[in-house]
Amino acid sequence: MDGRMYELAKPERVLDREHAWELLRDFVNDPAPQLRLAIVSGRRRHGKSFLLQALTGACGGLYMTAVQEEGRVSALRRFTETIAAHAGLPGGALRLGDWREVLTTALDVAGRAEGAPLVVIDELPYLMQHSPEIPGFLQLLYDQSQAGQGPVGRIILCGSAMSVMSELLTGTKPLRGRAVIDLRLGAFDYRTSRAHWRIEDPATALRVDAVLGGAPGYRPLAPGPAPQDTGEFGPWVSRTIMNPGLALYSRVEAEFLLREEPRITHRTLYYDLLSAVSDGASTPSKIGAILERPRASVVPPLDLLESTGYLRKSQDLLKARNPVITVVDPIIRFNQLITLPFADEIERGRAAEVWAGSRPTFNSKILGPHFEDLAREWTRSFAAAEAAQRLGMVGIAEVSDQAARTRHEVDVLALAPGQRPQAPRAAIALIGEAKATVRPRGLPDLERLRHIRALLTEQGHDAGNATLALYSLHGFQADLLRAANGSADVLLIGLDALYGDPA
Repeated sequence: MDGRMYELAKPERVLDREHAWELLRDFVNDPAPQLRLAIVSGRRRHGKSFLLQALTGACGGLYMTAVQEEGRVSALRRFTETIAAHAGLPGGALRLGDWREVLTTALDVAGRAEGAPLVVIDELPYLMQHSPEIPGFLQLLYDQSQAGQGPVGRIILCGSAMSVMSELLTGTKPLRGRAVIDLRLGAFDYRTSRAHWRIEDPATALRVDAVLGGAPGYRPLAPGPAPQDTGEFGPWVSRTIMNPGLALYSRVEAEFLLREEPRITHRTLYYDLLSAVSDGASTPSKIGAILERPRASVVPPLDLLESTGYLRKSQDLLKARNPVITVVDPIIRFNQLITLPFADEIERGRAAEVWAGSRPTFNSKILGPHFEDLAREWTRSFAAAEAAQRLGMVGIAEVSDQAARTRHEVDVLALAPGQRPQAPRAAIALIGEAKATVRPRGLPDLERLRHIRALLTEQGHDAGNATLALYSLHGFQADLLRAANGSADVLLIGLDALYGDPA
């Protein structure tokens, strides 16, 4: 490194990503003279390549990306030509015979050019399919550099195959202990996603988020303007997500996402698992029962789907029980519940009719669970600044009611700051309910939360001062509004508040 510092202001076209940009900016500007490595991973469509292209463009670094269908010889040749072009050399001026030469020359060229000595290798897992020796060469160059005998500079390795990327730094792998950054780039949060789609109406933004989530890469695949009210939403779904002629067709996209993971081979089983979870089965026993398989036979593939980011397991914050399993990708959930069961009709041009008949499924199994997810996200990310709530961990819980011989599912529960999950007498800061019902929330909803708070207090938890939060898709009845105005421990969060809009 020559000691130069690069200001690297984040370009305006890069929405959000402040934390990721700061990490990568500091990585590029690290004054250490030795070689430094960084890992960037994340699911397909999350904007990794867009971010890294913006970074290399801002600092004049060298960006190279692998291609899935390309073999070793073609990849070596194309990477060589990219390095030559960055050096200002004519095509064919370089002859690099193996990946060690490619890596060494890339670092040398990046270090001699006017920009930062940065090399980005995007979609590394594609290269490793035919050239598994690359991490070993990187280890060799890194170790030589630490001893003052090898190349200097900065290398960022990026990829979408989560199992491959997560294993780069584990066990006895060559790069273990050699990367200073291991960044997993997630989807946009729901507020950033709304800005990305440029949707003013929060009810419409919620519905778009419920079918596509915050993956920024879907916006360029949706031709025409985004829907601006709930009346436009249905026709928009029919002509985009349910349109076999578009890349955004959910059946094609779901298959594409699953193909990204090399460990997923028998896709029929994984589709069945995703369908069962999308339909509401939330434990291995329930999933196995739906698929008529023993519980033990579904646990390994469920664990694989979790480790690769397709499923999420949410632990009860108050007691040890089976975690609640849910689907991470909204488009996969939509595909399994609506597109796949009616694929024949949709592909015969009857998407509008299928959508009309699927509205109850959408409302109960897609919109409802997604609204609950957003309620937890608001509580976790925005409640402190926007509702003066001091909260610790946020999640879900199940509360036993022995007198009524029932159990209450708590959609949103926040522990007090510093409290450990599943501690016997944990202090509880907030108890909330989020239901996407068509009617406004009323006093009975508040009374249910008061009853749950009393139960938790009886069971030994410090819950007497817990805030009671009601999240509503369609507002609140007048009697509940009056009760909330006179109670410091009641919090009402409508759709405008969820999205941070003025009341």
